[in-house]
Amino acid sequence: MIRIKRQAQAMIPTPWGNFILIAYSLDQEDWMPHLALVHEHFDPSQPVLTRIHSECITGDLFGSKRCDCGEQLHQALELTAREGGLVLYLRQEGRGIGIINKLKAYNLQDLGLNTVDANIHLGLEVDARQYDIAVEMLKDMNVERIRLLTNNPDKIEAFEHSGIEVVARVPLVIPAREENRNYLETKKRELGHLYDLL
Repeated sequence: MIRIKRQAQAMIPTPWGNFILIAYSLDQEDWMPHLALVHEHFDPSQPVLTRIHSECITGDLFGSKRCDCGEQLHQALELTAREGGLVLYLRQEGRGIGIINKLKAYNLQDLGLNTVDANIHLGLEVDARQYDIAVEMLKDMNVERIRLLTNNPDKIEAFEHSGIEVVARVPLVIPAREENRNYLETKKRELGHLYDLL
């Protein structure tokens, strides 16, 4: 059952190329809709290079070095522009805990907890994200097959029995920095992310 719908769209020229930015939400008054950045040469008849990116204000907007999110987003835009793909930008800040709790978790990480244990200490889920919205968005764009840009096995699993086939996983690995190496090691060890740290 479709819970969200396309509310508005417009062409957005970016440093990586021209993308159609589509806003999806329950109603047009939503100030924080989910977004799809669809390259102008997008062709849904082919397996579409697709990135599902959860919002990370600190990394995406402010360039925080605590994570690799902003760099992953930029690399995904570069790759999808090259191949006529798309990026789904889901409003699921901090693996679904929101920016306020994310900042609280950062403070706990500064005291020695890892990203998983910090969430647990706050009484929150380790990863509260949902990907059914991504499935709805792709179906609205008539996408049936994707090449998924991800290191996260949960995203691959989300497409099982969805009607959308993941024909390939495309790794999206950013070299670790001193500031985020522990974070990336925790994601690999505790959450099963699929990469070797560079």
